[in-house]
Amino acid sequence: MADFTGRTAIVTGATRGIGRALAETLLHRDCTVVGIYGSNKEEAERFQQQWAENKLHLVGCDVADQVQVQRFYQDFEARFENLDILVNNAGVRRDAIVALMSSEQWQQVLDINLSGTFHMSKYAVLLMLKQKYGRIVNITSPSSYMGIQGQANYAASKAGQIGFTRTLAKEVARKKITVNCVSPGFIQTDLLNDLSDEQLNGYKKMVPMRRFGKVDEVVEAVLFLASEKASYITGAVLEVNGGL
Repeated sequence: MADFTGRTAIVTGATRGIGRALAETLLHRDCTVVGIYGSNKEEAERFQQQWAENKLHLVGCDVADQVQVQRFYQDFEARFENLDILVNNAGVRRDAIVALMSSEQWQQVLDINLSGTFHMSKYAVLLMLKQKYGRIVNITSPSSYMGIQGQANYAASKAGQIGFTRTLAKEVARKKITVNCVSPGFIQTDLLNDLSDEQLNGYKKMVPMRRFGKVDEVVEAVLFLASEKASYITGAVLEVNGGL
C-alpha cells in the first residue's frame, strides 16, 4: 500500500460518494485531509464527528466561486505547512437534451466541474511549486468522449478537464508536480439515483463487464496516482470503466 503518513490532501466533494470514500481511505493511511463540501452542512457535521479534528478538516466552499476558493487557500496556508495532494472530485449533473437545456443548466455544470477544477488547481500549484512536489488528480468521465444523450454540458465539462489536465501537466512537470485524471465509468454512487430502471439497465448493458463499478475500485486508482510511486506518470487518463 502507498504510504501517505505526514501528507496533507485536499479533496473536493468530500462528504459523499467517491470523495467521501477517498477521504476516509487517506485518513486511515495517516494522511491529513481537508475536505471541501458545497452545501450539505449536516452531512459534513456527521462525517466530522467520526474523526479527530486534527486529521479531518471539513470546509464549506463553492469551488465555482474564485473569491471563495482564494479565501479558502489563504486560510489553508495559514493553518498547514504543506499541500501534497489535490483531488478535484466535486461535480454535478444537470441533464437535458440540448434543445431543451437552459443556459443555467449549461453554465452551472461548467462552473462547478470545469471552472472549479481550474480555481482549485491554480492556487494548489502556487503552493506546490514552493515545495517542488505535488500530486493533482482530476475526476473526469467517459462522457468526455462517448457522447451520452442529455449530457452535453457534463460531457463538455469533463472533456475540458482532460485538456486542462494535459496542459497543466506540461507546465509543472519540471517541479515534480504530476497532474492526471481518473475516469470512472458507471459507479454505484448517488449520481445514479435519479436514473430510471430502464436507463440503469441500458447503461449496464453498455459495460462489457455487465456491472457498475464500486467506489473502492475508483479510490484505489486515485491513490496510486496520488502516491510517490506514480512519479513518472503525468498528463494521463486512467480509465476505471469496466471496458467502456
